[in-house]
Amino acid sequence: MFQTINVAKGVNVHVNKTTQFKTINFSIRFKDKLTKEKASARSILANMLQHSNEVYPSHTALRMVLDDLYGTSLYMDSTKRGNEHIVTLNVETVNDEYLSETGVLEKVMNLMYIVLFKPNFEDGLFKQSIFEREKSAIKERIESVFDEKTRYAQQRMLEHALPDHPASISPNGTIDDVESVTNELLVAEYRTMIEENEIEIYAVGDIEPETVASYIREFFHFGDREKSIAAPPLELKKPEEPHVREFEVMKQGKLHLAFYTPITFKDEKFPIMQLMNGVLGGYAHSKLFVNIREKESMAYYVSSSYASQFGLLFVLAGIDANLEEKAVKLILEQLEEVKKGNITDTELDQTKALLTNQLKEALDSARGQIEIYDQYMELSDSFEPDDLIIRWKNVTKEDIAAVARDISLEMTYFLSGKEEDSNE
Repeated sequence: MFQTINVAKGVNVHVNKTTQFKTINFSIRFKDKLTKEKASARSILANMLQHSNEVYPSHTALRMVLDDLYGTSLYMDSTKRGNEHIVTLNVETVNDEYLSETGVLEKVMNLMYIVLFKPNFEDGLFKQSIFEREKSAIKERIESVFDEKTRYAQQRMLEHALPDHPASISPNGTIDDVESVTNELLVAEYRTMIEENEIEIYAVGDIEPETVASYIREFFHFGDREKSIAAPPLELKKPEEPHVREFEVMKQGKLHLAFYTPITFKDEKFPIMQLMNGVLGGYAHSKLFVNIREKESMAYYVSSSYASQFGLLFVLAGIDANLEEKAVKLILEQLEEVKKGNITDTELDQTKALLTNQLKEALDSARGQIEIYDQYMELSDSFEPDDLIIRWKNVTKEDIAAVARDISLEMTYFLSGKEEDSNE
């Protein structure tokens, strides 16, 4: 799928040469250890570099040059995966094989260089007005979670269940951590990112791998960097409080359950857990959806999700406040059915088909190919999507029941409306 070329120690270029697209997609990913402090600083940094630089000091100026480059798109974001915090520069540009003008790709590469290596400094610091603006933007992003009560409830549950664990660290950090980021600290974090972070560079399009590698060497001059020491296993400790109930001004209750599983992303049984999650609550044909939402009509929504990096399974349901006990009982009953192997052919076959279709749909986009390879290359340098599809096909109901039996409920969190609480 991708051919890999090492351009410096800790800097790898992965290229999928394909005629599938008329564009060329690039993704440069800077990977560092995840902490709340780093998450806040690096999120601000991604905003700073995206919206302003020495050559194009305003977002409008940058947008104009992107338009001149045949509508090239460029954006930066920050996210987390397991123990890692990742800052990414994403670019999509037309392949100049399809243009009468030549040299467009070189101009795009030069623009990427400017964005990364020519920050908008003033006396050795980021321009203060832009620094303050982007700090405020990240604080607003963090605060916006409160208005989306399902996301807020999930974050609160994780904070209770796994405080200071990577699972509970937001990719943007916290308000307090954002406020504590100084201009000097941000410059230091920028230097660390450019000079020390491990870097994975992806390109998808009709272009030779060695051509991409030569451009990276020519424009970016990334030096060697030491591979970070392997992070310790993401150990899950039992929550101090197995049941937490909190209140906000809202009408619909948010029920969130956290289950632990010993099977994580790198485990041989990972594909089986993917199917287990799909059968339990991952899709509209799943046990939770059919039996709790459709048959019982007691949930506005209900679903499960599998956080494979951490060995966590979540069940989320929107219910009335007085139905918490009944909902938990029904959820556990459906999990028990899976543990007993009481899985219909339809549940299993549809789950396999939907997982396969989701993977194939993702591969229909260059960005999807990059995302899949960046994640799955942790399993194997020679990863091919068909390998995963074959493994899904071979999973039996007994396999799913066996992994389900190792799942344990560790926390029940319920975010309830204050209206119901006042009537109790």
